[in-house]
Amino acid sequence: MQHGEPAAPRGPVDASRVPRFAGIATFARLPRLDEVGRADIAVVGIPFDGGVSYRPGARFGPAHVREASRLLRPYNPAQDVHPFGAQQVADAGDIAVNPFDLSEAVAEIEAGAHALGQDVDRIVAIGGDHTIALPLLRAVHAQHGPVAVLHFDAHLDTWDTYFGQPITHGTPFRRASEEGLIDQTASMHVGIRGPLYSKEDLRDDARLGFAVVTSEDLEEEGVAAAIARIRARVGDAPLYISIDIDVLDPAHAPGTGTPEAGGLTSRELLRILRALADLRIVGADVVEVSPAYDHAQLTAVAASHVVYELLSAMAPRTASEEQA
Repeated sequence: MQHGEPAAPRGPVDASRVPRFAGIATFARLPRLDEVGRADIAVVGIPFDGGVSYRPGARFGPAHVREASRLLRPYNPAQDVHPFGAQQVADAGDIAVNPFDLSEAVAEIEAGAHALGQDVDRIVAIGGDHTIALPLLRAVHAQHGPVAVLHFDAHLDTWDTYFGQPITHGTPFRRASEEGLIDQTASMHVGIRGPLYSKEDLRDDARLGFAVVTSEDLEEEGVAAAIARIRARVGDAPLYISIDIDVLDPAHAPGTGTPEAGGLTSRELLRILRALADLRIVGADVVEVSPAYDHAQLTAVAASHVVYELLSAMAPRTASEEQA
């Protein structure tokens, strides 16, 4: 290495030397952030589920997803990229927050994301329930201003209150819109399905700045049409991707708090994410993995691959890769 040349990124533990089932379960067996000092992207857990309205347990999601990520490998052929070789990715551990005081927890998540931003360029968070998207968007907004939000979910998450509480896992994107955190001309939900409280939910959602690709749209029009709609909506805006694992059908992700029948397959979700690699992704989260309801790590495996595709989509491309 010549003087002044940056060091090559430190990648995962070599599986030919240390079996995948051995050692500390960092995400994809990556180095810890304190081992590399600074990173292009940090994977961080946020073990908080104090905002759930039905099944609890997503506080155990980060550890569950990390455990399932042991099988991930360094080269992604679907995107033709080495996500851990083209950039330094590290596991930043968890942002530990108050499990009893929701308001304090939200403030701690925002402060933790700001602090982590001193050592990394972008964050991919593993939740935790969807409440965490609000403080993460506040931290992203401080750096980028209003961002396009691409929200994969069975549910709109733009409801007003639950039991009089304005911040829950069903309200983050309403609060984010009201606070001016999102670009209302470029944001979209994907995978919405299932019963609502009333038709007014959809009218409210549109007023808050979201377009919608429903699960039925995906079935009737196909994935390619959904990708075209997403790309046209987002354009060149800075993009934050928020993925509730319940966007997947319970057959693919049973381990979640509010499952809804008729969802996407894991193959459909991964294909959509791969089509976003040239967009300006500034951060992401994958939330609502609740291991107590999982079976044979189905949900955790899906979530770990979702995080892997996000990291791959965020990796810089060489000229040869872009031409390919």
